[in-house]
Amino acid sequence: MSLDEKALAALRRTGEPAVDVYETRSDRRRRLWRIAAAAAAVLILAWLAASLLRATQVEVATAEPAEEPGATTVLNASGYVVARRLATVSSKVTGRIESVLFEEGVSVEAGRELARLDSAAALAVFRVAERQQDAARRQLTETEVRLAEAVRERDRARALKVENLVSQSAVDAAEAETAALAARLDSARAELAVAAAGVRVRAQDLDDLVIRAPFAGVILSKDAQPGEMVSPISAGGGFTRTGIATLVDMDSREIEVDVNEAYINRVHDGQRAEAALDAYPDWRIPCRVTAIVPAADRQKATVRVRIGIDELDPRILPDMGVKVRFFGGQTTDGRGTLARVAVAAVVESEGGTHVFVVEEARARRRSVALGAERDGLRDVLEGVQPGESVVLKPPTGLDDGDRVHIQPGA
Repeated sequence: MSLDEKALAALRRTGEPAVDVYETRSDRRRRLWRIAAAAAAVLILAWLAASLLRATQVEVATAEPAEEPGATTVLNASGYVVARRLATVSSKVTGRIESVLFEEGVSVEAGRELARLDSAAALAVFRVAERQQDAARRQLTETEVRLAEAVRERDRARALKVENLVSQSAVDAAEAETAALAARLDSARAELAVAAAGVRVRAQDLDDLVIRAPFAGVILSKDAQPGEMVSPISAGGGFTRTGIATLVDMDSREIEVDVNEAYINRVHDGQRAEAALDAYPDWRIPCRVTAIVPAADRQKATVRVRIGIDELDPRILPDMGVKVRFFGGQTTDGRGTLARVAVAAVVESEGGTHVFVVEEARARRRSVALGAERDGLRDVLEGVQPGESVVLKPPTGLDDGDRVHIQPGA
């Protein structure tokens, strides 16, 4: 038993070192992996730090799109929104207003009834004309019957004359009666035509008592009320209205500006422009020159220019104040403005004019062709597209391909 115990003790002692060796190798491998990962992280951080240290700190701005392809402002002017079709609606005749059928601000179609004048007297005259037409029509019918009878009498007399049963004078009398009735029939027809024309005239007089819209538009003002007198001309002193409403065709809205005659050579038909209402200064309205009035105002030394609006909007109201920018279109070599960049981004040197565009954290040198300068921005005709980031105030020594780091907040 003692030997067995010693043998077991010996076996137990020989097994313990084996377990210790296995655990030490596993720990060593883990430590090696940790050391390798830490070293790699340190190398990456060191590389990034070195890259950042090598990158140039820059401030950038985005190139803005041009307001209009090929657009360069050549002239500014101010004016008003006007309507080419605006009318004071009145009646054709003088009369008392019986009813007004509209309110201010409503839209009306062409031919819609706006008001009616008192029609009692005109209606009575129309009824008389109708009675006269009826009388003329009955007279014509009677004459037609008499003529038919006279024709039969004439034919009978002619037949009897062939048999020598009546004298020639009887035949002549029958023919004369027939001719007279035929002439009377023509007269009756003419009288009926005159009576019918009289009815149409009286009907027109009645229709003239109805005041209608001459064209489709919007009622701007209501200038008369029932019971007042209205006349197409000034009559009856201050108690007679010369109009019942002011109607404007909203589809005919346009802009009129007075351009100083010294700058009228910068404006031409079809020229693109941009308008901004005084009521909505941030709203840009595309428009185009439609006409230059061929006359100058000697008192103001200006020439009137009419400008058509590309797309009408309900917010554009007649008589609103407006400011207009006229675009010069393309440059003399046919190139148009592509984008606008800050003046601080432009670098001028002996080698030409260029800007630095940031692409994938690197500065790319771009030669540019520039246009006009306004509001701290420069028109770019070639070299930069809208939306690209350009370096502001490029640092001295910045070269094509250099790595850059955009400053926070830029």
